[in-house]
Amino acid sequence: MEKLISYLIPVYNEEKNIPLLYDNLKKTVSGLDFDHEIIFVNDGSQDNSNQELTNISRQDEKIKIIEFSRNFGKEIALTAGLHHCHGDACILLDADLQHPPELIPQFLDKWQNGAEIVIGIRDNNNQKTFIKKTGSYFFYKIINKISETQIIPDSTDYRLLDRVVISEFCRFTERNRIFRGLIDWLGFKRDYIYFSPPERINSKPSYSLLKLIKLALSSFISLSLMPLKIAGYLGILITLIAGMIGSFILAEKYILNDPWQMNFSGSAILAVITLFLVGIILSCLGLIALYIAHIHCEVINRPIYVIRRKENF
Repeated sequence: MEKLISYLIPVYNEEKNIPLLYDNLKKTVSGLDFDHEIIFVNDGSQDNSNQELTNISRQDEKIKIIEFSRNFGKEIALTAGLHHCHGDACILLDADLQHPPELIPQFLDKWQNGAEIVIGIRDNNNQKTFIKKTGSYFFYKIINKISETQIIPDSTDYRLLDRVVISEFCRFTERNRIFRGLIDWLGFKRDYIYFSPPERINSKPSYSLLKLIKLALSSFISLSLMPLKIAGYLGILITLIAGMIGSFILAEKYILNDPWQMNFSGSAILAVITLFLVGIILSCLGLIALYIAHIHCEVINRPIYVIRRKENF
């Protein structure tokens, strides 16, 4: 039986790119030895994207459309598409033509050779501004230091997911989700395709700098408990420093009778005591944070295990 490949495309204000993407994608998939379905998720577009999608769906029964009542964001659009796709594998593409459909045969070859996740990675992106390049560099450095889930720098949402990966992903219930981070958390056998994104033609990036900052903060919170523990670590550090300074002042002034004539004032001693107490308070907050961390892990309700395959069960 011919295998079915789903193609999932989130759309937000891409009316001019939809016909171009459809033509390029159709040329590519029509020459493959797979059946296909193309799922467009209209994420509350304010232009004529919905009309363009309706036009191509009328001439192609392989087109499926999911239209949101408002803009929920790309992460949710990808999630909705995976919930509704029926393919043995699903390939995710952006609608802005920066994910070349010509690479799809390479994704499928790696999938047929055993990869359950195939990730597209930008090997050159001169279209980024200096601020975005710098922010991206530090984001990946920080997130891979504090998170148990390692995220590959410059990885994109242009990726192929096997059906078993899709099934496991659909078990996630958290709302503030980072799509790439969750896919990386799942594990599975993976392979990579490096590509240079073409020039953007008709649209501007839908992610503003502010949105990217919010996405980065959500990534830190979702994929790492370190931000929650910072107060505790800071409190321990302050307590140790204040304790050493206080011990030195007490020994120098009251035990050794001020042999070095440092003349520590009452205000200085009071400041050290205050600093010590602040450290104790922050340490207590860190202890509370550990309990909150356990609550956080329970509330997001991720699956406690992931099964790649079952046999003779």
